[in-house]
Amino acid sequence: MAQDMYDEYLQSYLNYVVVERGLSLNTRTSYQQDLNRFFKFLRHQSPVPKIETIDRLLIMTYLNELSNEGKARNSIIRMVSSMRKLFQYALRQKWLMADPMAQVHPPKKAAYLPAVLTLEEVERLLAVPDVTTNLGIRNRTILEVMYATGLRVSELVNLKLDNLHLDLGLIQTVGKGDKERIIPIGDLAAYWLKKYLKEVRPMLGQVQDESIIFLNGHGHGLTRQGVWKLIKAWVSAAGITKDVSPHTLRHSFATHILENGADLRIVQELLGHSDISTTQIYTHVSDKHLREVYEKSHPRA
Repeated sequence: MAQDMYDEYLQSYLNYVVVERGLSLNTRTSYQQDLNRFFKFLRHQSPVPKIETIDRLLIMTYLNELSNEGKARNSIIRMVSSMRKLFQYALRQKWLMADPMAQVHPPKKAAYLPAVLTLEEVERLLAVPDVTTNLGIRNRTILEVMYATGLRVSELVNLKLDNLHLDLGLIQTVGKGDKERIIPIGDLAAYWLKKYLKEVRPMLGQVQDESIIFLNGHGHGLTRQGVWKLIKAWVSAAGITKDVSPHTLRHSFATHILENGADLRIVQELLGHSDISTTQIYTHVSDKHLREVYEKSHPRA
């Protein structure tokens, strides 16, 4: 059956992206989610099409369905990218003779200005954890480190003890594409990190992984989803009404240092962006801040 074949196609492709292309688990998961959704659509067709009979019309029908469901433009762009890579692989495997994605063009990327916390909101967020408790000290440390370094949440949860060079005021991390970078860490974040490592980490249950820095109460490493839920709870407790995610702290880090005079190339290095065009989104956020200050401050604005 075609349905069973789709499972085989997906597994073959996912093995390829991990083993031969060396892509991260997060990227593999993203492809898997996108393609599972596409295959679910195909399985609801009557009859269920074989992969070699999928054409541009069927693909456009699927993309229009996503649009009608209210899917964000950038989500559809990602879906098109995932499908394009799958069909390129299918061609090499000779599962089909022509690429149905050849004449499929993604929508233009939506202009996107990320949510950014004000300095006052950052202070309110940092004040939420109860630092008279072990987990409160851990939570304050997580917030301090994320805001001080701009780490992605995946980089934070994978941070290891040998990544720390606190005597030098530096930490190292491995980001997207296995790109390693060295990041300065400020005195306040270093203070909380040292306090957590000395006073709290040894108390968080029986440590299951001696190398991972941030642990839950059972001694296991925190997950990306776990940190996401924690930050949502802290944001609510701080009375912040913006749509805040772990990435918001990264956005705030970049925006605040740009507003205080950092060079865009330096911010690119700190964030680990391979292309400076990715970093330039923060100049738009910073420009917005400048306009707001001007309009409030200039007597004839």
